[in-house]
Amino acid sequence: MAVIGYARVSTAEQNLELQTAALKDAGAIRIYADKGVSGSAVERPELTKLLDRLDEGDVLTVWKLDRLGRNTRHVLTVVDELRNRGVSFRSLTEGLDTTGPMGTAMLTIMAAFAQLERDTIIERTRAGLKEAAKNNRHGGRPRKVDGAAAVRAADLKAKGLSANDIGKMLGVSRATVYRYLAS
Repeated sequence: MAVIGYARVSTAEQNLELQTAALKDAGAIRIYADKGVSGSAVERPELTKLLDRLDEGDVLTVWKLDRLGRNTRHVLTVVDELRNRGVSFRSLTEGLDTTGPMGTAMLTIMAAFAQLERDTIIERTRAGLKEAAKNNRHGGRPRKVDGAAAVRAADLKAKGLSANDIGKMLGVSRATVYRYLAS
């Protein structure tokens, strides 16, 4: 039986040290780590390598359940595949351990709540964007050229000026001029 760790951070700027230290303290003899890879990403090269190399009796250990994946279906599928191969799963932060039936049941419940939380955040974000749109507020960068400037750009273009010259006059890039001329 070997304890094998898996760590993941979503961006290259994030640090793996907290996770790897906890995995070493839990007895991990080998740690695979994906850096700059979202939990919802289909391709996680180090996780794929790890899953291919696990043997019966091994324990896949993660610092936190969402490191394995954010999608409930994916997490449960991976854990079910592990169980079918005789591999256990342990999540340190949540205290989950699938060596017994209670750990498996708790994992299913925790994964469902993680998915519920993610779905709720998405639902609230969409509702907020919809409400903002009703009040004529839209996300994204503020426009550099307002309606009057767009009309002026069209007039200058009709007089034969180049997009570069129009951009210099309005204080915007040539690409911005083309975007406003197209609309």
